[in-house]
Amino acid sequence: MTDIVQRGLYFDELEVGARFAHRPGRTVTDADNVLFSSLTMNSQALHLDAAYAATQPFGQRLMNSMWTLSTLVGASVSQITQGTLVAQLGLNDITFPAPLFHGDTLYVDTEIVDKRLAASRPGQGIVTMRHTGRNQDDTIVATATRVALMWLSDAAPDVTRAGEAKEE
Repeated sequence: MTDIVQRGLYFDELEVGARFAHRPGRTVTDADNVLFSSLTMNSQALHLDAAYAATQPFGQRLMNSMWTLSTLVGASVSQITQGTLVAQLGLNDITFPAPLFHGDTLYVDTEIVDKRLAASRPGQGIVTMRHTGRNQDDTIVATATRVALMWLSDAAPDVTRAGEAKEE
């Protein structure tokens, strides 16, 4: 029987201009918002206090934007970076052009916008990705540019299970 290990893509497998549709989407719940806001010590009433939020311009609680950002990046892991990422180097150009509410479904797409070999790290390359999150109505609710250090396929550690090197 052949063992197949789920992984993302190595630096040399990624193409500039490639677009990934990360599916299924993720429907946002009240519990997501309360738990994430509480765990991160974010007591913003716009996330936790329905009565207060009802008096504000959107008329209801807003999803914590840091949850949205985390889920935006997290949605891409299984297709792009699972087991092929060395390190995340940075996030920039983060925007939240429309609100995300409880009950909305977040759909994420990622475009590879740039890649180059790492000058000081043999066997590794730097990949720039543009993540876009849309709700069920196709309204953009979040964008972020992410820079990651990725393994080249011929330099990556050959691991089948966490901490266990594959025998040759």
